[in-house]
Amino acid sequence: MFGFPGTGRGPVLALAGALLLAGCVTTGAAPQPAPPAAAPTTPPPAMQWLYGSGEAGALSIQVFHAFRDHALAAARSRPRDSVVLAQGATPAAPRWVPCGDKPPAVVLDADETVLLNLGYEYDEALTGRTHNRARRDRYERTGVESVAPVPGAVTALRALREAGITVVFNTNRMAANAAETARSLDFAGLGPARLGETLFLADDRSGSGKDGRRALIADRFCVVAMAGDQLGDFSDAFNARDLTVSERRRLATSGDIAGLWGNGWFLLPNPVYGPGLRGTFDEVFPQDRRWTDVEGGE
Repeated sequence: MFGFPGTGRGPVLALAGALLLAGCVTTGAAPQPAPPAAAPTTPPPAMQWLYGSGEAGALSIQVFHAFRDHALAAARSRPRDSVVLAQGATPAAPRWVPCGDKPPAVVLDADETVLLNLGYEYDEALTGRTHNRARRDRYERTGVESVAPVPGAVTALRALREAGITVVFNTNRMAANAAETARSLDFAGLGPARLGETLFLADDRSGSGKDGRRALIADRFCVVAMAGDQLGDFSDAFNARDLTVSERRRLATSGDIAGLWGNGWFLLPNPVYGPGLRGTFDEVFPQDRRWTDVEGGE
């Protein structure tokens, strides 16, 4: 709010009268908006790393080499069990869907697993907007060609299909945008994908949970490998709201589940978004592992 200088009414009124005579004051004038903030000159560090660095590209290729080789070997050996947890099982007490005589398949998430959402993240980095459902819906419908394949994904999936292994995508993109999602996968060289057969999407019933869709896929296929960029791409139990940061980490890195990473379950890097990006100082840095530079300085 703007005001006139002075502590007494006389000087204020005199100045106001002079301005009114000059035609320079209108009562009730709205305050001028603040000038727009300057656009950032660089993306956030996590985006620089995931979408721009050679390190992220090399790591993704490494994961897809291992994913391809494991899936090919597993399909040849005809495993007794799938790598999908059976209904009612958890990472802490795992049981697996039997394969029987079902044909082999692999299951992958889409976003930041096989598709890099360069368009969406560019808009977020430039504007500072945060994720919301309506904005994501607009992107899925209109940003079909603003994606790129994750390095290593195209050649890995091609090799698997040539070996007779079905490639299935299980993603939290919206079912209403199935046609556009299939087109994005095709544009990136990762398709084909057909809704309800090799493409499973979120709807109002399943929401962001993937266990139900995984169960449908495992009923039809012997799933020999899964890939994703979040723990929820392997089991919804990892995203239970009552899990603390340390409990979630322990659940993913102990017991039988620890032996699955790189051996049926394959995790792609994503430091940009997701349930893994949380934790206080106390949750992330154990008390007995801390160091402080007592000398200070640079």
